[in-house]
Amino acid sequence: MRGLRARHDIDGARHDARRFGGIGAASTTAVAGLVAVGVFVVGCSTGGTGSRDEGAASRPDQTSPTAAVPSAPASSTAHFKKVDAARLIKSDPKVSDQVKADLKPCVKNIYPVDTSYGNLTGGPAPDVIVNVMTCGDAVGIGTYVYREEGGEYRNVFATEDAAVYATIDRGDLVVTKQVYAKGDPVAYPSGEDVITYRWSGSKFTQHDWVHNDYSKAVGDGGIDSPSTAAPSEN
Repeated sequence: MRGLRARHDIDGARHDARRFGGIGAASTTAVAGLVAVGVFVVGCSTGGTGSRDEGAASRPDQTSPTAAVPSAPASSTAHFKKVDAARLIKSDPKVSDQVKADLKPCVKNIYPVDTSYGNLTGGPAPDVIVNVMTCGDAVGIGTYVYREEGGEYRNVFATEDAAVYATIDRGDLVVTKQVYAKGDPVAYPSGEDVITYRWSGSKFTQHDWVHNDYSKAVGDGGIDSPSTAAPSEN
């Protein structure tokens, strides 16, 4: 089970010539007649101004103007560089000791972190979102946003809740938190809260909030499905 992403897979599953005929003998005769008329018209147009009265023809050396290419924003891939997300979290004083203790490699030196890069704060470099998860079922335990300032990354947003995950949507920070009722399996919560934040000068402010309730009558999330302990709210 993959927690939030498994739920989205189920939810997504719910919502989701001409031929030409041949030219017959009659058509061939008609075409020949048109050709003859065309020859006659051309012969008549050789005198006087002829077709020149209709306006000057376009010159073959004329070319259409080249469309302007918009300049890239400040936070573009030209300034893109990856960060060591696990190291960033462990060295951040704003991250709780509990999250730091839970952040351990799942396989060898691979940590359970998802990292996203994008323009959230309008800074000179892409901002970084780090989602910290559990190894077993990929349930989020904390999400953080870092803004580059003077060559260093500063924590400008943090939330440490059970089953939380953040993404970037057209310049907005979108935080999704799964809502569990008593007895809900980890992969099948009862609903979710989706909160949209926007950067306002020096901090993020809430812009929108949506709550979704999930049906228990579809997929493997039915009432009779085996119950796996939901993540703790602590």
